[in-house]
Amino acid sequence: MQDPIDTLMAEHRIIEKVLDAVELAAEREMPVSFYERALDFLVAFADRCHHAKEEERLFPVLEGHGIPREMGPIGVMCDEHVVGRAHVGRMREQLRLGRRDALCRESLEYVALLRQHIRKEDEVLFQMARQVMRADEVRRLAGGEDRMTRPIIEPFRIKVVQALRFTTREEREDLLRRARYNPFALHAGDVMIDLLTDSGTSAMSNEQWAGMMRGDESYAGSESFFRFEAEVKDLTGFRHVIPTHQGRAAERILFSLLGGKGMTTIANTHFDTTRANVEQSGARCADCPSPESRRLTEAAPFKGNLDLDAVEREIVRAGEKKVEAIIVTVTNNSGGGQPVSLANLRAVRQVCDRHGIPLVLDACRFAENAWFIREREAGQAGRTLREIAQEMFRLADICTFSAKKDGLVNMGGFLAMNDDALAARARSVLILTEGFPTYGGLAGRDLEAIAVGLREVVRDEYMAYRIASVRYLCQGLKERGAPVIEPPGGHAAYVDAKAALPHIPRELLPGQALVNALYLVGGVRAVEIGTVMFGAAAQHELVRLAMPRRVYTQSHVDYVLDVFADLLAERDRIPGYRITWEPPYLRHFTAHFEPVG
Repeated sequence: MQDPIDTLMAEHRIIEKVLDAVELAAEREMPVSFYERALDFLVAFADRCHHAKEEERLFPVLEGHGIPREMGPIGVMCDEHVVGRAHVGRMREQLRLGRRDALCRESLEYVALLRQHIRKEDEVLFQMARQVMRADEVRRLAGGEDRMTRPIIEPFRIKVVQALRFTTREEREDLLRRARYNPFALHAGDVMIDLLTDSGTSAMSNEQWAGMMRGDESYAGSESFFRFEAEVKDLTGFRHVIPTHQGRAAERILFSLLGGKGMTTIANTHFDTTRANVEQSGARCADCPSPESRRLTEAAPFKGNLDLDAVEREIVRAGEKKVEAIIVTVTNNSGGGQPVSLANLRAVRQVCDRHGIPLVLDACRFAENAWFIREREAGQAGRTLREIAQEMFRLADICTFSAKKDGLVNMGGFLAMNDDALAARARSVLILTEGFPTYGGLAGRDLEAIAVGLREVVRDEYMAYRIASVRYLCQGLKERGAPVIEPPGGHAAYVDAKAALPHIPRELLPGQALVNALYLVGGVRAVEIGTVMFGAAAQHELVRLAMPRRVYTQSHVDYVLDVFADLLAERDRIPGYRITWEPPYLRHFTAHFEPVG
């Protein structure tokens, strides 16, 4: 059995030989083909193979032995991985532009970074690993070598396919014009790769389809409901489970009961439907994201956390009796799909207890958040995803859930809580707006599919593929020069549209400009998360490329990366946009735009 630390150190020696060649090339006139091959090696071997082994297998084991990530050697190594990826992305860009002097500077900086990085790992971190790792951990890491050196493959077989329609740029120009330059108004059949959302776009498994066949469509007392309820109760620990047709229906019921004029909700960041439902009740939204979330390229492990000091200030500002809830969204969609740590959730729980404020968990991507907790938070490496998720849910008083994300279904959600009186009021509103409490706007077959999906989503094989797929998209975008939020989240790549299109001022909506350019260049549909979506409350100008679950392969992602490279090559010609019509709520869904300039 090959010792895994010996394997990593042997790989260092291989990487150093390529670094020697890159350093030598900076002193000589080397052909473009040399740099292309060198960069391909650094991406495929040094990063996707070697660094991935460290980040996904070695570092979590070391964290389990108390070697810290935050403010510790693991965090330093991960930060340097991120810096190295940025260097490689800039090297590719300088190579594409033919700027030899800039390419040489970037190359030498990258070589210096990686050499000292390798030395610190060889002499410090790897020696610490030898001292703390148990024999069974060494065997497990060694046994995973084959899997880690091979490409990530989809942990499923494809049994049904849907044909794509290939369009020309001329066709897409006409289609976008007729959609009034809002990709939401496009027909899905006119979209080649649809990364608009990961909500309700999953491919369901054969087990979910089999479950749908047993769906009990009784109006009241459906057996499908009781199977669904048992699964949700086991996962979340809540006594009351109220089905809804999707997450925003759960939000509408909850905030119609909690909200009202003069009230305030506090969150790491309110997403669009959450904000709309809170504000429609007459209440005010206060966002308190972590300070790290404002630094888009900083690779902090839990940028989805709440800023606890800011939360306390908002409670004082509003008065604790006027704060209807503190909402924690996992992962934080509006903030780049970034996770929330268990430590932060526990601290928020203490704040809520101190002030008598209910804690609401917006849990639509709970399994992805649990994965990041296990990978990045000290002391969590040995736990299952389900165990971590169960603790997350049990820290909350109330939960809203869109099953269209980590429920792996196309429609469904629920509202769950322990408060008997509030649950009774919620069921009364449910009957008025959604349906009887044992179906809540869903068919019995939908409830069956959700019950199966909640079990499938916490399987390691599925989640490893899911996280690796998003990371592959993010790394590919960075390598092509796109300014991407760091570190990659669990469901999407987020591009800083303001940085990607610096010639377009905020008032001319750089995010909308970027999503429209993506469709025009290659038929790829994405979504703006910035001024269009949030108005004056927008903290950044982002474009989200959300990965539907179990839908696209690596070839599809490679196509998206090529489209983005083509877009960046013509970025200076991309116009800004202005709004010509908008509705009173959630304007991004139906607003009309026109190009400016």
